[in-house]
Formats: sequence, structure tokens, C-alpha cells
Amino acid sequence: MALLANILWSQPRVVVIAHRGEHLRHPENTLEAFAAAAEVGADFIEVDVRTTADGKLVLMHDATVDRMTGGHGPVAAMTFDEVRRLRVGGKAQVPTFDEALALARDKNMSVYVDSKSITAADAVAAIERHGMAERVVIYGGESYLSELAAMRPKLLVMPEARDAATLRRLLAAMPLKVVAFDARDFNDETIAVAKAAKVAIYVDRLGPADNATAWRDAVDRGAAGIQTDHPAELVGYLRTKGLR
Repeated sequence: MALLANILWSQPRVVVIAHRGEHLRHPENTLEAFAAAAEVGADFIEVDVRTTADGKLVLMHDATVDRMTGGHGPVAAMTFDEVRRLRVGGKAQVPTFDEALALARDKNMSVYVDSKSITAADAVAAIERHGMAERVVIYGGESYLSELAAMRPKLLVMPEARDAATLRRLLAAMPLKVVAFDARDFNDETIAVAKAAKVAIYVDRLGPADNATAWRDAVDRGAAGIQTDHPAELVGYLRTKGLR
């Protein structure tokens, strides 16, 4: 894969973002799910990063470990060793952010970092430790992304568009090259603002919108990347349309 900065606008290619990895057949946010996403041709793995009580970065979508493991309690209140003793889906270890970055680097993939609970300094340190600065987009809250952008202006920070007025303000406040959209803000007015600013549109097509009809609509309306729970199917669909 070309470096991320070179593929944001490399139409007709549309990038495939595997939501929590290939998680319908493997436990979400695990190395197994990420390796499977690579196997089916996804360009990105999406990872949810949290910080343990002793400052280690691990992957878990929820604030607590309850849904995905046999354990109980908030990630933020547990030590790294306590988290690592748990098993996701009964078999997989909870990965570290470092492990996910290393796997992505080895598989020549990019990483969509959903920053659930992580400091800007820790994010930068991990990304640079693995030489992945040109292979990540970083999603999170506005103040956090502003801090990241100030620390490392070349990192691709990616806020949620929210609405046309908010997106205009974000564009004035940060050096944006890519913006995130979901079902709520993927509307013509907000899309028009992104297009006018020449920023790439990465849109979630999850749940009932994760199908060929919605993928085609997303592409027709300007999506340069699609986040999906069905990476293999989306890769196949885009190939039939000459979009990969």
C-alpha cells in the first residue's frame, strides 16, 4: 500500500476500514481479528484504545471489560497485568496498542485509531515507536485532536464532522486532510463543506447501512473511505465497480 498521505485522494480507489478488525468471525479488537482483516484485503484496521490504571495502552471498545471478557470493571481501574489475564471471547488476549501497530506495519496496513481514553503524548509516542506516523488517522475529541495537531502537525487527525457549521469551525482550527462521518452527519450540506475544503471523507456504514446499496450511495456522494463490519464483502464489491 502507498503511504496514507498519497491514497487519501487516489480515486478511483476507495479504502476499506475494518471496524474492530474482522470481528464477525473473530473476537473484536484482537490480533486475530486484525490479521483476518488483512487477509481479506482491508486497508485499515479500526482500533479502540484505552489506558490502564498503570498507564499501559490496551484495546477495548467499552469502558469496562464486562461485555468482552469474563472479568468485571473499568479498564481505567485495572492494571495491565489484570487486563492481560483476561480472555476476549474466551480465548484471545487483550492486545496492546503497540501490538496492533506492529501487526499493521508488518501487514502493510493503516490504522484508524479511535482514541477512547489516551493522552496525546502517549498516542504520539506509540505511533512513532513503530514508525507508523504516515499510516494512521486519529479519531477523537476536538481538544485532544488539537493537542495532537500542535504536537505533530503532520499526523492525520480526524474529527467527527457533526454538522456543516461545526465542520467549518474545525477546518479553521486544525490542519485537516480527512474527516469522519457517520449516519447522523452524512448529509448533503455537511458533505459539501468537506468537498469544498478538499478533505477526504471517511464514513461509517455500519448496522443497517452496511450493504451494497449504502456503499454505492457513500461512494456516489464522495466517500474516499468506508468503515464496515463486512470488510471482505466490501472489498469484493468495490472490485466489481473498479474502485480498487
